[in-house]
Amino acid sequence: MAERPEDLNLPNAVITRIIKDAIPDGVNVSKEARLAISKAASVFVLYATSCSNNFALKAKRKTITAKDVLDALEDMEFDQFVDPLKECLDAYKKNQQGKKDQKRKDKVSQPSARSGGGDGMEDEGVVVLEESEGEGELGDDPQGDEPMDEAAGVNGDGDVVEISDTSEDA
Repeated sequence: MAERPEDLNLPNAVITRIIKDAIPDGVNVSKEARLAISKAASVFVLYATSCSNNFALKAKRKTITAKDVLDALEDMEFDQFVDPLKECLDAYKKNQQGKKDQKRKDKVSQPSARSGGGDGMEDEGVVVLEESEGEGELGDDPQGDEPMDEAAGVNGDGDVVEISDTSEDA
C-alpha cells in the first residue's frame, strides 16, 4: 500500500494534459481547480478499483479483469461509461493482436543471418528447412527425426520458416 496519501494521486502532468484536451482553446483552469480534479480522479480510480476487486474476490480470484471493471462501473451506477469502455477495450485488443501478428510476420520474414554468406560461423540449434514440392505437403526434418508441421517450420501455405531449438539443456 502507499506510504502517504499523496502517493495515490495521479501525476499532475497527466491531469493537466487531460484537462487541456477536454476544454476549448483559450479557457484557463486555476491551480486549485486542477488539484480538485486530480483528487476527484484519484478517488474515482480508487473506488473503481475497490469495487472491481470485490467482484474478483467473489469469483475467488486475485486478479482484476476487464469484466470486473465493467461490472463495477455498472454497480457504481456509471452505466453510461460501460459501452464506450467496451468499444475502447475491443479496439485495444485488436491493436494488440495486430502488433502480435506483425511481430510474428516480421520474425518469419527476416532472412537468416547465416544464409547471406555470413562469416562462416553457424548458430547451434538452428535448422533451415528446404521448401517441399507440392502444395501443402510437409517436409522432413533434415536429421530425419520426425516430420515437420506448422509448429515446426512449415506454415499452412507451405512456406518454409526458420526455427530454432528452444530446449533448455544448456
